[in-house]
Amino acid sequence: MRQPVTACIAVGANLGNARQTVVQSLHDIGHIAGCTVTATSRLYRTAPWQAEGPDFVNAVVRIDTHLTAPALLEALQSLELAAGRERPYLNAPRTLDLDILLYGAGRIDSPRLTVPHPRMMQRAFVLYPLADVLPEFVQRQDLLRVQDQPIQSLY
Repeated sequence: MRQPVTACIAVGANLGNARQTVVQSLHDIGHIAGCTVTATSRLYRTAPWQAEGPDFVNAVVRIDTHLTAPALLEALQSLELAAGRERPYLNAPRTLDLDILLYGAGRIDSPRLTVPHPRMMQRAFVLYPLADVLPEFVQRQDLLRVQDQPIQSLY
């Protein structure tokens, strides 16, 4: 069996009962074969950023996984589909959005997956929950750079 890799996954939703969907998906990620949840961020509410629709509920989960990055992406997309995710157009409102932010120290640049996530350092809704689960990664200047983006901790 391959050594586990630490990965961080952004979780977001803004359709239906977004809070319940995010909480359920954090649980579901822990039940993906080959994945163990090691930390979960607080939940955050944010206005859509370069997207449409109602406010989002966001979180980040840190996992240890034996899956390859493409296999993890496939498992996460299955969870999105099970939650009713549709992709009618770019940045459409969504019942569930799961993005791999980090996959160990790996760099991936393929048509299906880019890791580290190319826009994560520009988004408060990613950086604040990421700081909850991987504080050594997110620096103070990173948070200062996104301080104009409103974000509210839900607990």
